[in-house]
Amino acid sequence: MTPKRFFNLFAVAEAITWAMLIGGMILKYGTKTTELGVRIGGGVHGFVFLCFVGTVILVGVSQKWHAGRIGMGLVSAVIPFATVPFEIVTARAGALDGSWGLGPGGRAPRNPLEKLCAWAIRSPWLAAGIGLLVVIVVFTGLLIVGPPGS
Repeated sequence: MTPKRFFNLFAVAEAITWAMLIGGMILKYGTKTTELGVRIGGGVHGFVFLCFVGTVILVGVSQKWHAGRIGMGLVSAVIPFATVPFEIVTARAGALDGSWGLGPGGRAPRNPLEKLCAWAIRSPWLAAGIGLLVVIVVFTGLLIVGPPGS
């Protein structure tokens, strides 16, 4: 999977889960019919949000994005539906073009973060499994802490 396809997948998923969460909030606060939409939409959105953060870091480090682009990618996840326009602008700038910069045949990693990203790109199934476990642990911790404002 190319960096462009990988990033697009998570950018679109993040936008879809924003729609789920906002729809749930309309049901809970607007119509006062149910809070089930917030529980489900909020949970799914939180999970995909964490995955998107990891995606921004992985793709950004591999493709040698400057810190400002990585920061904007992270901020785009906080603003409803902003991940898709960010992905479009980033793709048009050519920052998602080509193969993985730290992948096989790519440049040698120079620091611990690049080494971690290179390992993840070169061992995708193992990295995905470990990454999923990390997201589950963080997500569970956040559930224990409770929703914002509670």
